[in-house]
Amino acid sequence: MKDLTTTDELTREDIAALILTAKKKMGLGWSGIAEAIGMSPVWTHSAALGMNAMPADKAEALVSLLGLPEEAITVLMESPTKIWEQTVPTDPCIYRLYEIVGVYGPTIKALIHEEFGDGIMSAIDFDMQISRVPSEKGDRVKLEMSGKYLGFNSW
Repeated sequence: MKDLTTTDELTREDIAALILTAKKKMGLGWSGIAEAIGMSPVWTHSAALGMNAMPADKAEALVSLLGLPEEAITVLMESPTKIWEQTVPTDPCIYRLYEIVGVYGPTIKALIHEEFGDGIMSAIDFDMQISRVPSEKGDRVKLEMSGKYLGFNSW
């Protein structure tokens, strides 16, 4: 196993492991970490795992908060290559999100086209909140996603 106590060419994966270890040792939650660096919990978690590039001030704040090596700042600021290791994940929570897209994806697409025209919802100019909604049948998970509409161009 790679020695993560040295700063010789730390990778995005190394930094994610250091973040998760520090988070656990410090007893922090994603909401607390996000509040400390001035971002949302969704974005903070995604960036911490390497799926978004952090602005310098956010990377510096995270490194300071968690006591990470200074080299982590530049790694956290790098533009990511967004790849997934599995075609369809087997984790039940993540799989259900794939199921939602599989079942409702064509409906979502049709309704976006009907409301906005031929285009897509951006996942770059995008935000998301996750909240708990009490219910007599059992608490519900509420996902709110908002992405900029990007119309397709004709030329």
